Amino acid sequence: MLRKLLPIVCAGAALLAAGQAAAAEHTVQMLNRGPGGAMVFSPAVVQARPGDTIRFVPTDPGHNAETIAGMIPAGATVQRGPMGREFVLRVTQPGVYGVKCAPHYTMGMVGLIQVGDSGSNLEAVRTALGRTPPLARRRFTEMLTRLR
Repeated sequence: MLRKLLPIVCAGAALLAAGQAAAAEHTVQMLNRGPGGAMVFSPAVVQARPGDTIRFVPTDPGHNAETIAGMIPAGATVQRGPMGREFVLRVTQPGVYGVKCAPHYTMGMVGLIQVGDSGSNLEAVRTALGRTPPLARRRFTEMLTRLR
């Protein structure tokens, strides 16, 4: 019996290892000043695949990264990184994730992560823009034009 199960177990382990090896890590810097002006994530838009991780690095102090309720795909949960420390977000659900730095949200410190080619929650993201601070809304609107 064990001899019959061994090939199945080995094949499953190989598939799991291949899936983990295919996952990528994207690095996003949290900056006081960057390519998009003051208080930005760089890059502001990340194209990822399910299973990828996004590492938010506080290049300048006083920042965090957290996903925004109403701006994440169905099945994903809001996650909040600690102040002034790296935060690793693993994206598993296809769709668009809105991200903010809590202390600088009103200053427009926001970003978007598109996971896969899916825009399944794009309408919900656009609706949520009405509840964002004006500068964040302006930056999000521009970022939405860069999605696939």
